[in-house]
Amino acid sequence: MGAGEALIAYSSRAIERPFYHANAHEKDQVDIALVPMPMHDARAIDADVDREGFQLVRHSSAVTDWTDRDQLNAIHRDEVAGLIKQLTGADEVQVSSPGILRYSEKSGKAGSSDNSHPARFAHVDINDVTAEQFAAGGAKGRPFRRYAAYNLWRALSPAPQDVPLALCDARSISPQDLIVADAIFDPPGGTEWRFESWVVAHNPAHRWYYYPDLAIDEAVLFKTNDSDPARAHLMPHVAFDDPLAPAGAPPRVSIEMRATCFWWA
Repeated sequence: MGAGEALIAYSSRAIERPFYHANAHEKDQVDIALVPMPMHDARAIDADVDREGFQLVRHSSAVTDWTDRDQLNAIHRDEVAGLIKQLTGADEVQVSSPGILRYSEKSGKAGSSDNSHPARFAHVDINDVTAEQFAAGGAKGRPFRRYAAYNLWRALSPAPQDVPLALCDARSISPQDLIVADAIFDPPGGTEWRFESWVVAHNPAHRWYYYPDLAIDEAVLFKTNDSDPARAHLMPHVAFDDPLAPAGAPPRVSIEMRATCFWWA
């Protein structure tokens, strides 16, 4: 595998209705195949979240302990809401949780907390059905002219990251590449719940990017759904092993924040 390639975990169509868990991955029903794909340096392009479906943003956080859930809830939720509102021009931004901490397997911490495994197959967090349901719930009956779902992904471990996040240019995705799947959230000691998402079938037309050597004051904003057909609709993503990362690279630690934006009617 050359320096410009990476193995992308795609889903086949062997399973009629795939499903996967946030924690109990031994129960997953997703047929995965690793496919070598060209991997491009996203720093070499001026990516835009409304065109490619992702972009790099600069942001310094006031958070001092990323494992402190109370601090994330008290500080980082508002930071993320303000940043996304500024970047998108949305009228309102609703951040859904204090954040999802994830660890590469080499850390020994993957699976140590709820939903802490890296996402190891190409997927889109929510499909159109789920996006519409979440938007309707967030709007609480208020009419809107547009809604969009975003993730803000930040590497907390120093560069280079051994398991970066791969981002698929939204313009290279065809509707037939998307397979409806169920995302099952199974918090330890909690009630299991699920919603519809998409896993991704291989298409040689896909164009994959990643941001090497992310710093703590950088984050990747990417889109998982948008009701405006004139903009990037969705952006598949997946964790992958960077073939260029040295053996001694620190294990990746990251935090993912999810938000729904509204433009009111």
